[in-house]
Amino acid sequence: MDSLSIGFMGIGAILVLLAVRVPIAFALGSVSLVGIILVRNERAAFAMLGSLPHEFSSSWELSAIPMFLLMGAIAYKTGLTSSLYAAARVWLNGLPGGLAVATNFTAAGFAAASGSSVATSAAVGRLAIPEMLRYGYDKALATGTVAASGTLGALIPPSIAFVIYGFFTEQSVGRLLIAGLIPGLLTAGAYTIMIVARCAIWPQLAPRVAIEVTWADRIRVLKEIWPLPLLILGVIGSIYAGVATPTEAGALGAVFALVIGLAQGRANWEVLKSSVMDALRTTSSLFFLAIGAVLLTRFLAMAGVPTYIANIVASYNLGEIELVIALAVIYLILGMFLDPLGIMLLTLPVFLPAFEALDVNLIWIGVIVVKMIEIGLLTPPVGLNVYIVKNVVGDAVPLSTIFKGVGWFLVCEFFIMWALIYNQGLSLWLPSLMMDG
Repeated sequence: MDSLSIGFMGIGAILVLLAVRVPIAFALGSVSLVGIILVRNERAAFAMLGSLPHEFSSSWELSAIPMFLLMGAIAYKTGLTSSLYAAARVWLNGLPGGLAVATNFTAAGFAAASGSSVATSAAVGRLAIPEMLRYGYDKALATGTVAASGTLGALIPPSIAFVIYGFFTEQSVGRLLIAGLIPGLLTAGAYTIMIVARCAIWPQLAPRVAIEVTWADRIRVLKEIWPLPLLILGVIGSIYAGVATPTEAGALGAVFALVIGLAQGRANWEVLKSSVMDALRTTSSLFFLAIGAVLLTRFLAMAGVPTYIANIVASYNLGEIELVIALAVIYLILGMFLDPLGIMLLTLPVFLPAFEALDVNLIWIGVIVVKMIEIGLLTPPVGLNVYIVKNVVGDAVPLSTIFKGVGWFLVCEFFIMWALIYNQGLSLWLPSLMMDG
């Protein structure tokens, strides 16, 4: 059997293992090791197993991940998130569906402090869902808003997904983080317009909350949340100004979040210890997954799969738009069954050579890829964010109701994806302006 056949059989074996719920990291790593043994020999496989994990985990670029996760954990445990939600409620209560709109903007703000979609959904869900249900909001609207707005953590910097994508594609992490800002804000804006329009047309979805709010109240809540925007601007601004790498910016953000918590009397040794443990657990699981993907990349390269796919793309004369649409469709299908980050790590080694052959801008592709894995967090039957929300609400809301609630947001995503695919400037203008002068 030739190497190319072994490579494609390896991809098939991984899909079978994932279909029977074998952990993604184990599926990627074990199949890749067996494949390298078949293509080369045992010595090459075990030499790679001994060296690649160390090379990967000691990468300076990837050290940004635990720093961003630690910053988000401290921000959540010291109450910065709850203050943000309270402020959004006061300012946006007058809009149709005001609590849902406040939830959406709270998620956008927390996403900018955590970089994690799952963390955003869990944190905002605990705050916002009980409040919306208490005021008689439609259960599908309340839970769907939290599940969908939680996905903003994948796009709005600092994004863990962009850090991992940047490592695998050898693109500037700082440029990728800035590239996600406009698409992230566009998504939050589209969600807001949809929520307000639906609640204006069908007022029974979101009964008006009769809360008397004065300008003194509005000013008071702004005084309580000012540290969070300052934290976010400090992280993004230091990367933009070139005074800090993403890793250094994340570390500064974590320290600043802790200082804010101490100044407000909300941080102590237990908060710090719990935040560090949360960041370590999440980092460990991400790194196991990514190491499996690195092994897969080496195995497929040895088997000649990337070169074969690049040659096929060249022979069919596919343009970049056609190739991106094909990628989006594949991500949509895989997103129904697989973990979103796992999809990215599984597909990048296969598709990256094809995009490189067409000289496609990989920053733009990064935004498309991260946007698609964001959508994968919502699509049934896997829909990780939906299950996070289900865990928050327990038996109070059926799973089918939450999936129904995200349907309207998926319609929004279709139009946003169309805009991002056919207008590269939405992704590339800001990093070009800020980093190229």
